[in-house]
Amino acid sequence: MTVSWDDMRIFIAVAREGSLSGAGTVLKLDPATVGRRVQRLEESLGTPLFLKSPQGYAPSEAGERLMPHAEELEQAMLNAEDAVRGQEDRLTGAIRVGAPDGCANFLLPQVVERICNAHPGLEVQIVSLPRVFNLNRREADMAIAVSRPTAGRLTVQKITDYHLVLAAHRRWLKQNPVERLEDLRGKRLVGYIPDMIFDKELDYLGELGLERVQLASNSVSVQFAWVKSGAGVGIVHGFALGSANRVEPVLSDQVKLRRTFWLVRHADDRRVRRLGRFAELLCEGLRAEVERLEAET
Repeated sequence: MTVSWDDMRIFIAVAREGSLSGAGTVLKLDPATVGRRVQRLEESLGTPLFLKSPQGYAPSEAGERLMPHAEELEQAMLNAEDAVRGQEDRLTGAIRVGAPDGCANFLLPQVVERICNAHPGLEVQIVSLPRVFNLNRREADMAIAVSRPTAGRLTVQKITDYHLVLAAHRRWLKQNPVERLEDLRGKRLVGYIPDMIFDKELDYLGELGLERVQLASNSVSVQFAWVKSGAGVGIVHGFALGSANRVEPVLSDQVKLRRTFWLVRHADDRRVRRLGRFAELLCEGLRAEVERLEAET
């Protein structure tokens, strides 16, 4: 039996998603159909491609050896599709974007909506994970990062700078007056779980010399919810501040933090015009949205 591209795309989806159901969702196929196709491919190659367990599907040694070749074929198909589209302006197909949850919650929804309004045939998936994305494993087509990667076959471009502010609800500030940084010692702080800070750029409170966090989460959204509810004081994104009623900056003259969003792509995708055009629109949209929201606050 000859192995086809259709076989390879099913193999790739199961390898990346780690389950038949996850691959089925990506491929828009019934999980049972995916399972039969995987079994048929394994029989045709005469070797198991996955190790099956209650936790899901993990590539076997043979599967690990097959993966880079399957990804080369995937890239060739993307390049062929891009060539057929030529210079058409309309973007179509599915694109997955990985992002830290601050960006994913407060910026990407409206930016992506505008792009999709202009390109109705486009399908965009936003994946928000509290960790660095592995583009070499094709967890996403592109990712937004808060640190510039220095290793791997990646292309990196700066999107925009953004600002972070110390903030609290007015009710909390009335009960806990703060006039200088030292006044925060002993106060209830909101921040990251220390051993779950996946990027040094997220160690905001450590940069301010504030170590003990009483209310901690690996999610920016949870932290922001605590600040909005008046539970404590914490670092929030300047572009999110306007969405929180009665939450205001604290020590804005003393606490000034700036960070950068970077767009990270796999090096092989440089020739895929569709992804390149989407990346341009995404960067333009994010720059404008950060500027707009920060100006409002």
